[in-house]
Amino acid sequence: MISCRACGATDGEVVLDLGEQPPCDLFPPAADPGPDPVWPLRMWMCARCALAQLAEDPGTAEEPAGVEPKALTDQAADAVARLTSAGLVRPGATVAEFGSPHGGSWLPLLRAAGLREAAEGEPADVVVDCFGLMHEPNQRAAMARRAARLAPGGALLMQFHSLASIVRQGQWNALRHGHFAYYSTPAAITLAASAGLTPGRSWTFDLYGGTVLLELGRDLTPTAETTGLAAAERAAGAEEIAVVAGLGRAVEAGCARVRARLREHAGERVVGYGAASRAVVLLRRARIDIDLLPAIADISPAKRGRRMPGTRIPVVSTDALTHPIPRAVLLFVPDLEPEVRAAFPQLDGDHCEWIVA
Repeated sequence: MISCRACGATDGEVVLDLGEQPPCDLFPPAADPGPDPVWPLRMWMCARCALAQLAEDPGTAEEPAGVEPKALTDQAADAVARLTSAGLVRPGATVAEFGSPHGGSWLPLLRAAGLREAAEGEPADVVVDCFGLMHEPNQRAAMARRAARLAPGGALLMQFHSLASIVRQGQWNALRHGHFAYYSTPAAITLAASAGLTPGRSWTFDLYGGTVLLELGRDLTPTAETTGLAAAERAAGAEEIAVVAGLGRAVEAGCARVRARLREHAGERVVGYGAASRAVVLLRRARIDIDLLPAIADISPAKRGRRMPGTRIPVVSTDALTHPIPRAVLLFVPDLEPEVRAAFPQLDGDHCEWIVA
């Protein structure tokens, strides 16, 4: 029986089942013939608190081998600028960060803005959680730990990939092992309430198709923007099991589209870009291997010489994008398109087609 990672309820339903999948961060050496270990990958949604979450936990440790993309660093700078304008980032305040295993930190930006990093265990005026909370198996306990770091009058800044955006855009491959929770704004507010926190302001960003930054504190009152955001997500069905279950209906169509595009280029040079975690489940569900995609280029040196989990597709250097120019590039993370095009202008023009997964 599945119990909610936030409220402990057992009343809920599986809304997305991606079958047996390998861990998305454990890239085997390219010479390793496999087979790779696999575990069930399912999203379950609590009927009581509306938290969408990972149903099973294989217990594998994540290996943060990726390089932080420019889209993420640009968004962090934008967020800190907005927080500074809002008066939340002010010289002399203290800050603590609950990081994400995927790397990246707001601390350099916040130090540059005049904040001082709080000592271990010291209450902080600002507590930052940028995509960190979703990596915690026990959501209620993890929220309580973050609330406990707040100094009187302090603010917890929680950033998350919006479940409402995931559902609206059919981003079913956002589900992966190691990501234990997927938040709508109402569900995030409910989880925060379990630690005595209430929402104040909120900001939205285009990152990953829709990202929310939520201000949480002990005595805050939600702004009209926050109330409106929660209401809009609620009206769109982000708290409804039947609506979120629409992700399951998007799987086969999405897989068939990518597979068909690759088949159109059979016999031609095709290279993937971005050995991202979301690519793993797509490749396996779409039954894409080296016969359709001979290689995936990635900027991370730690991934080169390895292969994609669950496939024989090797991860290679970005030289594969230009020596020679491929007929098509399959891009697994749409947010990366501007920076990849800027870095490799040779790929623009009629000689190279872009396929966005």
